[in-house]
Amino acid sequence: MSRIKLEIPEKIIASVTIPVRITDINYGNHVGNDAFVGIIHEARMQWLSGNKYTEINIEGIGLIMSELVIEFKKEAFYGDEIQIAIFAGEITRVGFELFYKLFTERDKDTTLLAHAKTGMVCYNYNEKKVAIVPEALKILLQH
Repeated sequence: MSRIKLEIPEKIIASVTIPVRITDINYGNHVGNDAFVGIIHEARMQWLSGNKYTEINIEGIGLIMSELVIEFKKEAFYGDEIQIAIFAGEITRVGFELFYKLFTERDKDTTLLAHAKTGMVCYNYNEKKVAIVPEALKILLQH
């Protein structure tokens, strides 16, 4: 079976830290796959919030996640502080890619936990149709 290999862009557009909660832990005593999805979502929300946006209002336009890929590298555990670096990828007329690098510090070493990618589509929830990427969002993604 061939493995997915994400190529993370070089330029970081944001960085957030999210602590592992006890509810993120599964029966294997590590962060569950589903919890990683939630952590990535929280990182994206914090990035948007830090820029005075939400997923349902970026200059009047919302977002829908159309694609999600996670390349798991190592386990994460209760008590870890997960640092998430966010990178912008391709920007199209109606969407864009976000890449994520998740890591933690343990015993003075950096441990890579996962790489991830989300495909985001701009959406007008009032009209129920795909929308053009707002210019302000393009600028934010390019900085």
